Amino acid sequence: MVSDRGVQLADWQLELQSVSKRFGRFHAVRDVSFALPKGSITGFLGPNGAGKSTSLRMALGIMPPDEGQVRLFSGPPNLTNLRRVGFLPEERGLYKKMSARNIIAYFGQLKGMSRSSAIKRADELLDRFGLGEFRKSRISRLSKGMAQKVQILTTFVHSPDMMILDEPFSGLDPVNQSDLEALIREEHARGTTILFSTHVMEHAERLCDQLIILAAGRKMFDGTLEEAYATQDNFVRIATAADAGADNPFADSAFPAVLLNPKEPNADTDRLWWEVSLPRGSTSQDVLKFAVERGIGIAGFEHAEQRLRDVFVSLVTEAETRYGADRHV
Repeated sequence: MVSDRGVQLADWQLELQSVSKRFGRFHAVRDVSFALPKGSITGFLGPNGAGKSTSLRMALGIMPPDEGQVRLFSGPPNLTNLRRVGFLPEERGLYKKMSARNIIAYFGQLKGMSRSSAIKRADELLDRFGLGEFRKSRISRLSKGMAQKVQILTTFVHSPDMMILDEPFSGLDPVNQSDLEALIREEHARGTTILFSTHVMEHAERLCDQLIILAAGRKMFDGTLEEAYATQDNFVRIATAADAGADNPFADSAFPAVLLNPKEPNADTDRLWWEVSLPRGSTSQDVLKFAVERGIGIAGFEHAEQRLRDVFVSLVTEAETRYGADRHV
């Protein structure tokens, strides 16, 4: 059997099927469905309180859904298939009196590794992440950022088939964020299926094959980055000669345009810049063709950069408007 994405269902590593979870009268998650193909990197995005952490806990069997079904490696979450998963929770916590090496090795043993293999792998990861000289240091003596890195390495120690990371970049400086991105890419190259939540759109744009956006407890988007961009109207910037006047050359067309402020500091004094909206399905070539046919003199052209942040804000605003009041019913 094949999904509507052309993926064999047997290759789905994690499936949430119409899951819902309530806490009293509050609907934390309502009728959410998604599936992760084997070997994919999926960004799990949403504002605070969107239902991301609750969804991840249901995915791991930490809490059961009130409605719907969860399938992990084609079966319900259990002690056997959870050994194949590395999980980084949003709430960090390590045994303060254990050394960095021993805490990582301990998590490896919990996942079925031998003591010797877990110690060897812990040392490799500590060296890889710049913590080799602190391998024997107690967690209580490490800085907050260093302890955060150790917590992350406990997720990687047993080379899992799937990793679920809840806000993995939180608390890391830019250098260590870059190191973690590299580590995620290495695991992905090994074939690991990765799902991570984040508030930083740039991480999702750089890393992800697939995006899932939650807001107000509901799934608002599930698809590729290109498909996410396609949910929003795009625009380009076109310049006309200043002596041509400030009358809108795109008036009465299918391309709404506004004049950018020509009085801003460092503004172009020889040209007027127009921000031209492209209706969905239109391209920059369509507006250029229109300009040529209309006889509009083009003195400059810029294609506006698409940003996931704009998609995110638009979908979250829509969700809060449509569904925000329903969460307490």
